[in-house]
Amino acid sequence: MEEEHSKTHLSPEYTVIEEWNGTASSDLTKTATITITRDSVQKSASRFNNFSRRFLDAFVPEGFPSSVTPDYIPFQIWDSLQGLSTYMRTMLSTQALLSAIGVGEKSATVIGATFQWFLRDLTGMLGGVLFTFYQGANLDSNAKMWRLVADLMNDIGMLMDLVSPLFPSAFLLIVCLGSISRSFTGVASGATRAALTQHFALQDNAADISAKEGSQETVATMLGMALGMFLARITLGHSLAIWFCFLFLTIFHMYANYKAVRCLSLATLNCERSSILLLHFMETGQVLTPTQVSAMEHVLPLWMTSRSTNRVKFLHQWVRLGIRISSFNCSEMLDLSHLAGSHYNKAKYILLEKKGIVSIVMHKDSTAADVLQAFMHALVMADLVHKDRSAHLESQSWMAKYYEVFVLKLQSSGWKTERLLSPSVVWKANWLSRSSDEKLD
Repeated sequence: MEEEHSKTHLSPEYTVIEEWNGTASSDLTKTATITITRDSVQKSASRFNNFSRRFLDAFVPEGFPSSVTPDYIPFQIWDSLQGLSTYMRTMLSTQALLSAIGVGEKSATVIGATFQWFLRDLTGMLGGVLFTFYQGANLDSNAKMWRLVADLMNDIGMLMDLVSPLFPSAFLLIVCLGSISRSFTGVASGATRAALTQHFALQDNAADISAKEGSQETVATMLGMALGMFLARITLGHSLAIWFCFLFLTIFHMYANYKAVRCLSLATLNCERSSILLLHFMETGQVLTPTQVSAMEHVLPLWMTSRSTNRVKFLHQWVRLGIRISSFNCSEMLDLSHLAGSHYNKAKYILLEKKGIVSIVMHKDSTAADVLQAFMHALVMADLVHKDRSAHLESQSWMAKYYEVFVLKLQSSGWKTERLLSPSVVWKANWLSRSSDEKLD
């Protein structure tokens, strides 16, 4: 009797085993159910669900949507739409460019067309190198703005290709300028894409996100080229129709880009976001979330924005970070010497205010945390200066009392406070202050 009971325990009437797919425990999908009896095994699986999941895995990161930030989906939708319009316009501009070079004409020579294409590519390469030299360090700190600027320069380059046949005598100059414009696009777009990929990655999956971005772009490219070829075919020989389609797609392209960058809620601290956050904290004692700040910050260059806008959004323009001390005049050097021996004797930075402009001199041993603190201190001082109040004493008092609380609240709201995204601080200084009765060794 005891032996039969043991057999019954070891051999149940049936066992149900379920198969689940997914990386996050909160986002698993059941793909199959297996029922095992004493004399049979039954499998129940949805081939459609399995196929759709595998198909989706080719275009979205593993663990999606929990492996990416919430703004990933809307950004990718608008980004794909702008890419689609780009490739459609590329067919129109390329058709015009090839026509201007002489493709299809008996009088055109192969060596002539090759030379023109070579000069076009050469100027574009040189333009990309120069742009990287002058703006490479600034791309990461203003990813939204440079993303828009990159696509605007691409639009200008395409426009020049389309215009080039209308001015045969200046054809080479126009296409070279267009190539330079597009070279800016390649540098800025690639750099900002890398910054955004890091932003989207919640599970250290930046490589996976980048790979799936390539798959999405490939589909948009193929669809855009197919539609572009169809559009070029039906508008062939109709200049007015070509220009209408090109301008319509260009307007849509810029609108889609604007909507894409507006979807982004970056949690890194750059100069403008720091200004918005600090002044709101000084007024209310509360810290805004990345989503709230994203609705307030500018995505267009400040020179395109009305100066009548609230001073809060422009306060960071009164701060100069990483100033070269040899650029100061004698009067400023005397002030700097006094500050180094008094207010900033043991600090890793010195703030010097002249005519409302706060200059930051960083110590040679300063860290990324010191740069962030110095910039926040300079914002506090700039605000006090514009309120006609004592700058150095009040700003130091505020920093001593509230700065650590401010940073803790930033971290609890999801902000990354490890560093300030700004152009590299390449000029630093070292200062030693001794009283008159101290002896030098």
